[in-house]
Amino acid sequence: MLTPEDEWYAVRCVFRWDGSHGTPFEERITLWRAGSLDAAIGLAEREAREYAAAADVTYLQFAQAYALRERGELRPGAEVFSLLRDSSLPPSEYLDAYFDDGREHWRGSAAG
Repeated sequence: MLTPEDEWYAVRCVFRWDGSHGTPFEERITLWRAGSLDAAIGLAEREAREYAAAADVTYLQFAQAYALRERGELRPGAEVFSLLRDSSLPPSEYLDAYFDDGREHWRGSAAG
């Protein structure tokens, strides 16, 4: 049951698509209202196991959570996930190493 103190959390879970061409990994970010970060992770992991069973993929037991600053209703442009990573790579090499190595199944825009 939700309480007024419950906050929004975004939780990223990682999956492996074993039977697909190229054996891709999937990162899913889902939104949850919960009383704590641990509670949100618990909700997300339960849903991740259900998703994995229905999609016939493997949940890798990896979840990262982010507490949103929003209370109540979400608004357009609300930040739903943020992760900081230290790296000495220049920007283009960083993007190639972590986000755009040419093996992604995605649509989006990438700066030149």
